[in-house]
Amino acid sequence: MKTGLPVHSDDGVPDQLPREWSASLMQTAGESARRCRVAADSARARLVAMAAVFLVVGGCGVLDDPVRDRWESRTEFSSCGEVRLAQGEEMQKQAVREIACLRRALKSGEGAELKVASPTVEGDPIREYYRLTPHATLEVYTDSTGDHYSDKKWSFAECYTPEWLAEISCAQ
Repeated sequence: MKTGLPVHSDDGVPDQLPREWSASLMQTAGESARRCRVAADSARARLVAMAAVFLVVGGCGVLDDPVRDRWESRTEFSSCGEVRLAQGEEMQKQAVREIACLRRALKSGEGAELKVASPTVEGDPIREYYRLTPHATLEVYTDSTGDHYSDKKWSFAECYTPEWLAEISCAQ
């Protein structure tokens, strides 16, 4: 049978493969192409999985927030406590004792810290850390990572020689 795909013999003269052989070769070529596609899809899936792992691992240290890192690596001062404000509550009314503690630290030239948690309008938690240094500088660290409508970062502001600790308006 002389029909099918041309094949070169040892003497260089093309011969014809039988049709059933050419069909078998075409099927083998199709299976090879399918295996290549499966291998490529598998390689892509592995790359996507590796990228996801790197993102998760990045969240554990590589992509840290520098302001949060600064807060966590600070030298701690004596604590004036923690205040949890409910929706609409004001710090100067709910944290009288804690504010007095900060004022005593300011007058004595000692460092002190106060933690304040309050909800956003939507109810998401915001945490502020007031840190009065022995040099009469008030540092305010704000953790907005729990606020779904924010940039989910920490921010920092400081005031030199603060006058009223509860209504802080430091330039950020």
